[in-house]
Amino acid sequence: MSRRPPRTPSRTRALTRALVWGLVGFVPFLVLAWLVRTNTALHDADQRVVESATAVTRAHPGLETFFLTWSAVTQPGFVVLAGALLALWTWRRHGMTARSLWAVATLLVSWGLTQVAKLAVGRVRPLVEDGFVDAPGYSFPSGHVTSAATAAVTLTILVWPLLAARGRVLVVVAATLFVLITAADRIFLGVHFPTDVVAGILLGTVVSTASYLGYRGWDPTTGTTEPEAR
Repeated sequence: MSRRPPRTPSRTRALTRALVWGLVGFVPFLVLAWLVRTNTALHDADQRVVESATAVTRAHPGLETFFLTWSAVTQPGFVVLAGALLALWTWRRHGMTARSLWAVATLLVSWGLTQVAKLAVGRVRPLVEDGFVDAPGYSFPSGHVTSAATAAVTLTILVWPLLAARGRVLVVVAATLFVLITAADRIFLGVHFPTDVVAGILLGTVVSTASYLGYRGWDPTTGTTEPEAR
């Protein structure tokens, strides 16, 4: 029976960097979670923004249609599925086995952490008369936005070695727009407070970047770490 190769110093450093970044990056998320549970003024300001945003949506049927469609196609499950299909392509077409597995695992872990955070904070949804869409469950953080932010960072990193300079610029712009539109969608449909959206961006970004710092070219089939291992 073969023994697993010993963990290299570079591997240890990578995991340490991931842990430190995860802990430091998670602090703003925890502070925001505490504020939305304890600060009435912040909650009232959140509610006023939602009321103003939903009034704009209600006054523009075309905008309402766009946001409803966007909300439907950017459900977290669909985003994870799309990311998994992209990872399947990078694996089969380019042989990036470890990198592809890392991307799928990161998307799934982020989704799971979002559910835990929602239950832990237990924030109710915004109060909106004649709401546009039925959104069950808790509000903080936004699941749509967390999955969008995680996918934006993770999938950009996934395909980065395959892109030329112009392609990298286009992917970064597209990923940024994807997150921003999803964030606006949740507020203008009245299903999330602005702080829920900010929390989703924070959580998704921290999880994906910390995950990459820990992975950083590691090949689980050999136990080795290389700058751009496949």
